[in-house]
This record gives sequence, C-alpha cells and structure tokens, in this order.
Amino acid sequence: MISLSQRVLFSATLVLLAFMIGIALTLDRAFYDSARLGVQDRLFAKLLMLMGDAEVDDTGVLDLETNLIDAELGHVNSDTYGFVIDQAGAILWRSTSSLNENIPAISPLDKGTKVFEQLTLGDQTYFIYRYAVTWETPAGEYPLTFVVVTNTTLFDAQITQYREDLWGWLIALIALLLFMQMLALRWGLKPLRNVSMELAAIESGAQESLKGNYPSELKLLTDNINSLINHEHKQQKRYRNGLADLAHSLKTPLAVLQGAVNCEEDEVSRRKIIHEQIDRMDNIIQYQLRRAVTAGSSTGMALVLLKPMVDRIINTVQKAYRTKQPEIVVQMDDVVGVRIDEGDLMELLGNLIDNAFKWCRNSIQVCAECRDNQVVIQVKDDGPGIPSQEADRILERCVRADQSTPGHGIGLAIVHDIIQAYGGEMAIANNPAGGACVALYLKKNK
Repeated sequence: MISLSQRVLFSATLVLLAFMIGIALTLDRAFYDSARLGVQDRLFAKLLMLMGDAEVDDTGVLDLETNLIDAELGHVNSDTYGFVIDQAGAILWRSTSSLNENIPAISPLDKGTKVFEQLTLGDQTYFIYRYAVTWETPAGEYPLTFVVVTNTTLFDAQITQYREDLWGWLIALIALLLFMQMLALRWGLKPLRNVSMELAAIESGAQESLKGNYPSELKLLTDNINSLINHEHKQQKRYRNGLADLAHSLKTPLAVLQGAVNCEEDEVSRRKIIHEQIDRMDNIIQYQLRRAVTAGSSTGMALVLLKPMVDRIINTVQKAYRTKQPEIVVQMDDVVGVRIDEGDLMELLGNLIDNAFKWCRNSIQVCAECRDNQVVIQVKDDGPGIPSQEADRILERCVRADQSTPGHGIGLAIVHDIIQAYGGEMAIANNPAGGACVALYLKKNK
C-alpha cells in the first residue's frame, strides 16, 4: 500500500488537474465567445458604414462606389468584402475586395432582420453578417440586404495563439502549485514522520516514550501510545516483581522443608512440618496469583488480629533458622488488629521477621500498638543495624545492605510496595538498644 503522503499528494494532484482543466476550458470558451463577438461588432460597424455611404435615386439605382472610403473593403487582397442584393437576390453592388472572391448565394431577408453566422465555403470558413433594410424614396420603397463577409484566418490565428499562451501558463502554474503543495504537505505531515521516527527509536530501545510536542490532532494519539507503552512497562515490571515476590515468599517454607528433611525429630513431627509448609506454599502461590489482580485496601475487609499472625510466623521462621535461638519478645494486646488482606499481612510480617532472624545476634522484639488513627508495628533486632544513608536505597528491589549475606534483596521492597498500596508508611531506623528497627504505620479502620 502506498504511503499516506503519496495518497494525499496523488489525490490533491488529481483535484488540482481537474480544477485547472475546468478553468482552462472556461477561459477558452469565454475568450472564444469574446473574440467572436468582436468580429460581429466589427462587421456590423462596416454594415452601418456601407449603409451610411449608400444612396438610392428615384429610379431605384444604388450609388455606393463613389462614396466608399473603407480601405479594407477597397483593397483587392483584403480578407473582408461586402455586397448588396435586392429583393430578388441579385447583386446590386460589390466591394473592390470581392473581385477575387466567389460571392455566395445569399437569400434576401425581411425588413429589419439582422443575421450573423459562420459558413464554410469550399475549404474556407467565413463569418457573414446580413442586415435587411427598406430604402424609401419619393418614387417608392426599395428592399435591400447589405452583406459583409470576412474569412476566419485572423480569428483562428488569434484563438490558436491564445490557447498556446493559456496552456503554457497553466502548465507552469500547475508545476508551481504542485511544488508548493509538496512543500506544504511535507511540512503538514512532519509530525507524523516524527511519530514514526520516535516509534522506531522506541522499538530499537533508544528511548522509552514519545517525547515530541505534537499538534492537538495527534496529541490524543501520542498520549494513548505513551499510555499503552507505560502500561506495557508496568505490566512487565509487575510480572518480574510477581515472579521475584513468589520466589522470595517460597524461600522460607523451602528452608523449613530442607531443615525438616535433615532434622532428627520423629516421623510424625516431620510429616506435620512438611504438610504445614506445603499448605503454606500453596497459600503463598494462591496469594501471589490473587495479588496480581487485586492490591491495596478495599471496603468489607475483615479485621485481622496481629498477635496470632505474629506467633504463627515466628513459629515457622524459627524452623528455618534452627542454628539461631534468639530471645523473642512479642509486645502487643490480643485485640490489636488491622483491616488488611491476610495474605498481605503475612507477607509484611513474614519478610520483616525473616530479616530480623537473619540479622539478629541474641534478641528480636515485635511490638504493635494503636496511636490515634494508626496502628504502629515495629520489628527490632540487635544486629549490625542499617546505616542511615542506606535506608532509602535498600527499599529498591535486588539491593541489599550487605552483599556478603545470602538473599534476594527484595524483602523490604515487597513490604514497601504493600504498605504503599494500603496508603501506609514505612520507616527504617536504628534500634536504640542496637540493631535495626523497621516501623509500619497503617490506618486504623474501624
């Protein structure tokens, strides 16, 4: 398929050509009619001159030769000649210029009739003007028809010259207009070419979105394209984050399963641990699938109590860190709870408590309390702590404060994403007693 610019140029060229041909035909016809009218007026003027010079005596004899003063009619090689006929069609008088011409048979006209016509005599075309009058004398009335004839040689030459000039100028004008139209079209379609170039740059990876300043007619299109590109980037990021979150969430139950395989407990206890972790892994997978389509707070969420959830997570994480036996202090009332998706809450607390186990030396403290319209959850450890300049950076995915410690570097990033989805806040600071303190601030929904 031809390009848009070629289609527009081709259509505009056809319209321009049709318009110019219409103008040319109109001008040609107007000039032809004007030139023909000029010949008619010229011949009529000669008729009036002949009639003014004519005299008829009482016997009906026409006297015109002696008074004729028109040089064109008096020249033998002239293209114009005249004659006068009576009622019977007999020639009463003929000009000197008609001596070498064959007088056509002209029928007389009724009194007062004027006829201008174009006739072909032999191989030559002529204009003929006839005017019938009745000459009154004391002896009576004598009907006369005055006739002036001229060939079309000069007329045809004039028309031919005009047409050559007309079409010459029109062709030059068409070429100029087409050139100007191409320039205007190139300028008018420049935004579309820019869009095409930017899309090619996006496809090649040179840029991420359309950045040009486009006219209002294209603004909606470019905005929609940018929105689509942005949505695609977010979709890809969400897929990557979802896979990373799923892998990170499965890390702890897998560690527990690995520990259960190598533990020395009885078969019944081992089976119980394995079934618990399999159920937890299934819940994690279901949660991550559900999270892919729903995130954040919504009306109708049930109140989830914090203490049972914290005890359950601590019990699970302890099995993954069998080599550590830190002192664990849980400080919160049994009635403290938040309205949040249970899977989201488990993801929040699971990552924070897992990090606390990973970094602690001897103790872990989990606190929760209500402050005004917020529920504040704090997870503290007595590990090396987090430098203040690293606090913001470690919230980015795949970034860890200590690269020597195994991990994915996305635990705190997951917590941060979930907190933002619920309109809460997250703060990272150092524990006054040593170590790190991660605080979550969630709205207290009644």
